[in-house]
Amino acid sequence: MADGKLKALVVDDDPLVLELVERSITRYGFEVTTTRAALGVANLIRVHQPDIVLLDVNIPALSGDRILGVVRQFAGPETLFILYSSMDESKLRELMRTAGADGYIPKSVSGPELALKLSGLHRKWMATRPVGSAQSQSTTAQVSVTSG
Repeated sequence: MADGKLKALVVDDDPLVLELVERSITRYGFEVTTTRAALGVANLIRVHQPDIVLLDVNIPALSGDRILGVVRQFAGPETLFILYSSMDESKLRELMRTAGADGYIPKSVSGPELALKLSGLHRKWMATRPVGSAQSQSTTAQVSVTSG
């Protein structure tokens, strides 16, 4: 976290979605890096050390769940990997579990609600982690996205 801001890396092949997400969450105090390319995500993680990586599931070249399998090793233990998709929520939840993601957010969630959900996921993730523990694929960090 830089200067009290959460750092987010957003990976999506749709430039309009990237722009919308970046504008939305930057407005709420996030420091945002975006990329349309699946290739190079590991390097962006090493360089920017994001607190949260928001991964589109439907990237044609390499889907977000597959990117996750490749790049998690380059992230710090506090980095949260969130799948982001317009697919059916029950399928997204199952994909989150099978891919080892830390959470999911449907693409229907945007604007201030997206910023709040990301902040809440990060806060919950940090609260459930023992200090100094190695990153695990704990179900305690997996959350539903119901309003609350």
